[in-house]
Amino acid sequence: MKTKLIKLDELEENQKNLKEAANILRNGGLVAFPTETVYGLGANGLNREAANKIYIAKGRPSDNPLILHIADLEEVDQLATNISDDDRKVMEAFWPGPLTIILKKKECVPYETTGGLDTVAIRMPSHKVARELIRMAGVAIAAPSANTSGRPSPTKAQHVMQDLNGKIDMIIDGGEVGIGIESTIVDLTGEVPTILRPGYVTKQMLEEVLHKEVQIDQAILRKEGMNGVQPKAPGMKYRHYAPKGKLTIIDGQNIDKVIETIKQLVEDKKKEGFVVGVIATDESMKCYTDGVIKSIGSRLDEVSISSGLYRVLREFDDEGVNYIYSESFGVDEFGDAIMNRLLKAAGYDMIEV
Repeated sequence: MKTKLIKLDELEENQKNLKEAANILRNGGLVAFPTETVYGLGANGLNREAANKIYIAKGRPSDNPLILHIADLEEVDQLATNISDDDRKVMEAFWPGPLTIILKKKECVPYETTGGLDTVAIRMPSHKVARELIRMAGVAIAAPSANTSGRPSPTKAQHVMQDLNGKIDMIIDGGEVGIGIESTIVDLTGEVPTILRPGYVTKQMLEEVLHKEVQIDQAILRKEGMNGVQPKAPGMKYRHYAPKGKLTIIDGQNIDKVIETIKQLVEDKKKEGFVVGVIATDESMKCYTDGVIKSIGSRLDEVSISSGLYRVLREFDDEGVNYIYSESFGVDEFGDAIMNRLLKAAGYDMIEV
């Protein structure tokens, strides 16, 4: 298969290309496109054969559900049932935006899309290209991240090309994305709303809208199976976001001790002949002198850190880095989302100092 790459600038000037992409989706093909979180790999989510193509292209486990992307609020009633007033409050407050809601599915949604579950995950992206593409396709678009399963999620079209060139029909290049980590997932099917994957929309934000407790899946910031805790979201049990090099997180209250520990680890690995990387911040970058040093962003701007995470991990791959040492992050709920991705990328390998 030859993958076509198209670059979009102003939406109004690209109707022809978007129409071509929409036709591919309607006819059961695969199109990667930008959202405000990461690039998604889209297919007709109500077509079981098209959904299966996503799993094959990504090498994704078949029990890992796909998220259906919609363009308008009215589409939810076509996909889900038993929608409560609280469910609609959440939709109206956070859609369009980086929040995925889990509801009871209707029969029209195939089990190939839901990973065999009787629930469906739905999101309305705020990215104008994504919304326009979904509207033009006229179908709900199943769209997990557009990467090989287990690799860092793509924040640029170039990342999609690296992983999926020759495996999908088209890539829409809409430039670098904004938030840079996947949407928050909240399960609204139980008595207590439960966050299954942290993201930009936080527990506090949801509680302010619902005026009641929202709980967080206890497995989110723990290794799968640790202390008998199993993740409720099937996808969270799989390896994610991992670079080719061995990533270790150095955690501690004293940033000076964290920096000194990283510097010693880098020195030790360099003596063994390895290429070593360091994930720093704008504030700590100048403290490091050895290794391939990259700033993930500023601690004063957590969105800059989230948007830089996957980009930095892929850059280390491009530069052949064998070992990566990272400072830890996370001082609030969105920080927890960043740490969730970093811990998964590191296989939960963390040194406390």
